[in-house]
Amino acid sequence: MLRHPAFGVFIVGLGTVVVPFDSSVNVAFPHIIRAFDLPISDIQWVVIAYTLTNAALTLVFGRVGDMLGYRRIFLIGSAWSTLAFILCAAAPTYNLLLAARVMQGVGAALALSCGPALATSLYPESERARVLGLYTMAFGIGGALGPVLAGHLVAAFGWQAVFWFRAPIAAAAFALAWILPASPRHGSARFDAQGAVLLVVAISALLVALNQLRVVTDQPFWFAVATVVTALATTGFVIRQGRTAEPIMNLRYFRDPDFALVNAAHVILNLAGFSIMLLVPFYLDRLSGLSVPMGGLVLAASPLGIMLAAPVAGRLASRVSPRRLALLGAIMMTAAQAAIGMSGEHPNIPLFWLSMMMQGAGMGLFQVAYFDIATATIPRQDRGVAGSLVMVTRTVGVVTAATTLMLIFQSLRASAASGGAAETEAFLAGFQGAFHIAAILPALVVVAALLRGWARATPR
Repeated sequence: MLRHPAFGVFIVGLGTVVVPFDSSVNVAFPHIIRAFDLPISDIQWVVIAYTLTNAALTLVFGRVGDMLGYRRIFLIGSAWSTLAFILCAAAPTYNLLLAARVMQGVGAALALSCGPALATSLYPESERARVLGLYTMAFGIGGALGPVLAGHLVAAFGWQAVFWFRAPIAAAAFALAWILPASPRHGSARFDAQGAVLLVVAISALLVALNQLRVVTDQPFWFAVATVVTALATTGFVIRQGRTAEPIMNLRYFRDPDFALVNAAHVILNLAGFSIMLLVPFYLDRLSGLSVPMGGLVLAASPLGIMLAAPVAGRLASRVSPRRLALLGAIMMTAAQAAIGMSGEHPNIPLFWLSMMMQGAGMGLFQVAYFDIATATIPRQDRGVAGSLVMVTRTVGVVTAATTLMLIFQSLRASAASGGAAETEAFLAGFQGAFHIAAILPALVVVAALLRGWARATPR
């Protein structure tokens, strides 16, 4: 029996933190390539197998959690993740590693789909924003510690360690979650299987289309196929949700311009924010003169900003409108991305670190505010869907960034090189240009939010 709700939030955070710890896998990429004798391009499937599965299933599992109870789905997700981590670490071939990564994606979708709803159910509704701030902090902790831990673990135990170390964490979450109170069930509701299939196909095809953008000029066929499938499945899903009495997600909430804007903004801000994990490692490696461990500490600044800002945002939400918090987060991200984009050949590392931390803090403020808006807009009995929506928009933004920002960087770099720029100068042209665009995106969110009157929004 749970006597202290704070310990319950800790348990949910324990089962959640294994997901952002996946940043540790990036450190192991060179070792995985050598272990299985792969071409560098094949490593993308380690990411795709996991991300596509996670994104495609999260909303569906959120709906299942609303029907069957959040604790039940969280328990299944923690147990499933434990097994998946073991299978990833023990995979004797590359194909089996990919299969285990698909399993890991299923486990992440199960845990994330109901984590926010389970955590907020432990407290009165008046404490919802504060709990969501603590929940969001888990992502900052995982993002900050993942690469740091991975560097030591991979050096000592090989690439398998980035999976092994998470198995006992997920197992502990499974063992402890039994003391959480059983969540309310809405078992009388019908599950929209047709809508679920259409949603999974639409999200999967969208992510494949985004992945194919980088080779669209050489291989346009699969991009065209994925785009058509995305359009057809999305249209079918929208029509289905309007006709069924028990939809996966009631799309009428998107008729509210502010709700539609905050969802689109979360995609855009995650697209812009991923520029740090995508491009800063190359900048530090080429121009900073820092050792690998010190470079890892610099990269930890952004998730550290999320970790510190999220609980502050949760406390502020009772006195400040969540729309104002979201606006402030977007403004901070705009300023930070622009500052990073001005970094030159001789970086000011303290200023660079502070800019990255400010970027993470802005993301932390925005994400807590978005969680608060989503869970306030969608009825409490559908809170699994509300929390899942936050996770899906985040993933779509990150996947979009991985393709589009890299294309922008490579194009600007190649253009500068063809114009006679030296290698370092061409690299900086691509890096700065990509970050300038990554600053324009949150700036557009700021403009749209100001036009919607978010600066004048009053607290609840």
